[in-house]
Amino acid sequence: MTSKPMSVLITGANRGLGLEMVKQMLETQRPLSLLFACCRDPEGPKAEGLQALAKEHPDIIKMICLDATDRSTIKKAAHQVGSMVGKSGLNLIINNAAMAIHSPFFESTPEEMHKCFDTNAVGPMVVIQEFISLLRAAAEDFGKPGMSCRKAAVINISTIFSSNEITKESYKMFTVLPYRTSKAALNMISVCASVELQKYGILCTMLHPGWVRTDMGGSEGEIDVHESVEGMLRVMNSLTEKHSGALLNWKGETVPW
Repeated sequence: MTSKPMSVLITGANRGLGLEMVKQMLETQRPLSLLFACCRDPEGPKAEGLQALAKEHPDIIKMICLDATDRSTIKKAAHQVGSMVGKSGLNLIINNAAMAIHSPFFESTPEEMHKCFDTNAVGPMVVIQEFISLLRAAAEDFGKPGMSCRKAAVINISTIFSSNEITKESYKMFTVLPYRTSKAALNMISVCASVELQKYGILCTMLHPGWVRTDMGGSEGEIDVHESVEGMLRVMNSLTEKHSGALLNWKGETVPW
């Protein structure tokens, strides 16, 4: 029996993990009806790779302006997406947009903390709030019990560096206090959201992509973007209600936090 067509929204889709997610979803997530590729400046030079993909797949990829730190753009994006998905709703949101400021404890400033919190924690929260009606519509339209990414789900991209349990052993390698603490806040937001969303049949799970060789992860990362995204998509396809509020890595292993 053929699966129902799936609609997906990815934030920070113009580079790194986000752009690779767009590429691999086109190849593997079928049937895929609409893929909303969101970034701050979809017409700008930093989105050229995404623009090229959108030209190749105009019926599926829709480029949307969404700045995780600007609620007005999130509201506008929700309205645009809603007008295209209609009663079928939006099946999957991947909150991937993030920023890292490389500051250790005694060099971190309140301004740096605010920037990371606004992007990495508050942004995903607002995205869920503004898109909830579309997620609920998708869950209702799916018409089956249980939870999955093909039904209705939010995947928040977190990190192993948000873990309190491993900070003592990992801090010297990767100080980044604003990034660590903002992602720890994202974890709590995700768990709270998972409790709220489960009554509607909507899954909310966190994924650690691994230490990836990207602009954010640096050249010394352990894996490349293709391996990371390939693993995360495999995990997403296997998620059920038992993973609600969980933090897993790209291999599907539970990360303590």
